[in-house]
Amino acid sequence: MNKGYAVYCDADPYFYDAPHRTASGTSRSRYAAASSPVPEGWRRNESGDWLALRPADADLPDQGWKIHVSACLDNAESVLDRVWRHCVAGGTAFKFVPSRYLLHQRNAKYADRAGSGKFVTVYPADEAEFERLVRELSDLLAGEPGPHILSDLRIGAGPVHVRYGGFTRRNCYDADGEPRPAVARPDGVLVPDLRGPVFRVPDWVTPPAFLRPHLDARSAVTVTGLPYAVESALHFSNGGGVYLARDTRTGERVVLKEARPHAGLAADGADAVTRLHRERRALERLSGLDCTPGVLDHVTVGEHHFLVLEHIDGKPLNTFFARRHPLIEADPGERRLAEYTDWALDIHARVERAVEDVHARGVVFNDLHLFNIMIRDDGSVVLLDFEAAHHVDEAGRQTVANPGFVAPSDRRGVAVDRYALACLRLALFLPLTSLLAVDRHKAAHLADVVAQQFPVDRAFLDAAVDEITRVHGAPEARGPAGPVARPLTGPTASPSAGPTARTSDVPGAPLPAGPRTPLPAGPRTRPPAGSVTRSHPGAAARPSARPVVPVRPDDWPRSRDSMAAAIRASATPSRTDRLFPGDIAQFATAGGGLAFAHGAAGVLYALAESGAGRDETGEQWLLERTKEPPSGMPLGLHDGLAGIAWTLEHLGHRDRALDLTELLLDQSLDHLGPDLHGGTAGVGLALDSLAVTTGESAPHAAALRCAELAADAAPAGGGSRGRARAGLLYGGAGRALLFLRLFERTRDSALLDLARDALRQDLARCVRGAGGALQVDEGWRTMPYLGAGSVGIGMVLDDYLAHRADEEFARAGDEIVAAAQAMFYAQPGLFRGVAGMVLYLGRTTATAPGTGPEAVRRQLDALSWHAMSYRGRLAFPGEQMMRLSMDLSTGTAGCLLAVASVLGDAPTGLPFLPPLRPSGAP
Repeated sequence: MNKGYAVYCDADPYFYDAPHRTASGTSRSRYAAASSPVPEGWRRNESGDWLALRPADADLPDQGWKIHVSACLDNAESVLDRVWRHCVAGGTAFKFVPSRYLLHQRNAKYADRAGSGKFVTVYPADEAEFERLVRELSDLLAGEPGPHILSDLRIGAGPVHVRYGGFTRRNCYDADGEPRPAVARPDGVLVPDLRGPVFRVPDWVTPPAFLRPHLDARSAVTVTGLPYAVESALHFSNGGGVYLARDTRTGERVVLKEARPHAGLAADGADAVTRLHRERRALERLSGLDCTPGVLDHVTVGEHHFLVLEHIDGKPLNTFFARRHPLIEADPGERRLAEYTDWALDIHARVERAVEDVHARGVVFNDLHLFNIMIRDDGSVVLLDFEAAHHVDEAGRQTVANPGFVAPSDRRGVAVDRYALACLRLALFLPLTSLLAVDRHKAAHLADVVAQQFPVDRAFLDAAVDEITRVHGAPEARGPAGPVARPLTGPTASPSAGPTARTSDVPGAPLPAGPRTPLPAGPRTRPPAGSVTRSHPGAAARPSARPVVPVRPDDWPRSRDSMAAAIRASATPSRTDRLFPGDIAQFATAGGGLAFAHGAAGVLYALAESGAGRDETGEQWLLERTKEPPSGMPLGLHDGLAGIAWTLEHLGHRDRALDLTELLLDQSLDHLGPDLHGGTAGVGLALDSLAVTTGESAPHAAALRCAELAADAAPAGGGSRGRARAGLLYGGAGRALLFLRLFERTRDSALLDLARDALRQDLARCVRGAGGALQVDEGWRTMPYLGAGSVGIGMVLDDYLAHRADEEFARAGDEIVAAAQAMFYAQPGLFRGVAGMVLYLGRTTATAPGTGPEAVRRQLDALSWHAMSYRGRLAFPGEQMMRLSMDLSTGTAGCLLAVASVLGDAPTGLPFLPPLRPSGAP
């Protein structure tokens, strides 16, 4: 789980959105300085989380030493007032976080560690002014508390910090070909401005002499004096780390939990140190229980606090899914399902008893979820992470929670733990309870699926549904269409019931006749969620007041029309940053909301290709936004200009496509990575296609240059381009696709040889798992998916084999088919979920068992497990499944395109990966 998604959940009950768009309220009010008149002769600019002020005649360098000031929630307004007055009086440019809410988010437990703590940034004009301002601000703010900014050098013990970096936004590409903020070396070459959670100075920069005492003080703080030797880091958050260590006196393994003061804030404002002491007190109260770790010690190094805990020899419950869960197989069989069911019910009973033991000692756990339950080798359970625990008599609400287990705001005390235990009943069989953050009534749908797949007593599931969906005494907070559930990320997060969907589409209409790829008919009496592969005694679903899924994905064309209606209903044409809501990547790079992967271009393509009809309003929005593309926008196919130019040409907007192509051709491509997503493989494919359709020769020449750059990229094993990656979007398969398409245009067999070599590099990164399934090995997990997994490699293998026979590739293609046969994938998206499996299975020319219509039907059924309702229309959650998404890469548009590829009237697919003809010809 990527905890960074949580901060994008507060602004909207349905979609990820930038934190600064969160509605204002009492505790999210802006600081008075944010509404103060602009000083005469100054300019004001507000962008994202920052409000900047600078003298109109200020002449600042592009880079240099800058000053950051941190603050706590309680003293931030006072600190800002003093810094404001000082900078305005001295004519010094500065910027600041304009609201308490945004400052809380910046310092929250799972905020970006590199940017945490930064409240005010001051821009000195030169080193002399830098030294003067550091001294003056340090004196001005002496004694004020503030979190340590990990990317900076702290000045004394106060809130003033410094680092060397860029003043103006310039971009370059890093070793992996990803766009990054840049600084210039003395020779003028741009290099990444590293902004990690560690203080660094570029190797050509000498720190001013006055910083030496502060550098020495920083170096003097170490853990070498502790009687514990750290062996490895287990986990990091903004509040500190968790480390595996060894007691040097006894040789026993221990766990060190670190807490930084004023950082890692929970919803109630408690910092990491406060929560560490809460955990210590709770565990001391629970001392002697077999289901909790023992407290061994508590030490402080500098300002960092460490709780020393007993090391539990076992594995977190979430890790058992990859090893034990039967639905990761193609056909687990009744015995396998029964064995797993017995194990899951036993684990839940053990966890339930452990929670009862904790309650009996007067403690509410308050943060029960799959990652906080450790399973010993003997099957016994231990509950971990009691930093949110409190006494049963305390009335406080839940302040830290996993999105899949966050309790509604009407639950207090032991009721919070009961809610989590109910979620666990479902999650042990189908770990999709994060969808409850959007709609708690999804619990009934998940229970239906579990009951159909596993031999579990229906009453066990119904009890969970009742606990999850019932409303307790307190009134619910309501959103635009009903109650709202949000992860606990900010100071006023109030989880509650999910939005009540307004359903106008009703399931049960007959399937359309004659889809392009005939599929076996499913049972007409199956539940609204979609068909299932088995039925167990007692599995019948209870009558539901309304269906959570308004139409089955395989009910074509009704599902097409429903998804298209959901996408169009989500559009926000008044916004300039995005038209359709999607992944948080929309906010990561300039123009992310316009691009193909996560922005308008990909959605407009999916609507047109699926037969849902052109969206002329959306196309006009994109044309308006690309008159002057955002400064710093990437160049790539999926993340930037190349993809937008190709899409506009595909939709018939040639003039704008040529304008963007000309702009693209003016850029240097030499520093791009070789990949399909944002690198030369994708840019080359777009340019060559534009050359064919427009008749222009320059794009084709540039495409051949892209092929040269991609061919020169370092092979697996490293090199100047960084670590080797595999798969369609970032690996050799993407490069091979460029070589194949250029071969079809030029008939140069050397390009076919390059494609072969690139595919071999990717296959060398693959391993065979259960059932012989070939998947990409990422070191700590294996990946089957379309974007960065083996299925994407399989797509390009099929295209290669259409031109040249290769036994190794044919065998690998058959083994990749097995990777697309699992019954459960954690997410629905095109590049990292079920939709990609649908697209692949409907297209592949591999001959292995499992490629027929029945396999496609089964994955369409699996896709329905993730289905949700948005305004009564079919929609799908995005990455991390805490909010819905409409984009191509992670959300509804990608699911629409995948289903259209197997059920639509006309052949369709991804750009440069169209459906293969029966003859195999391009």
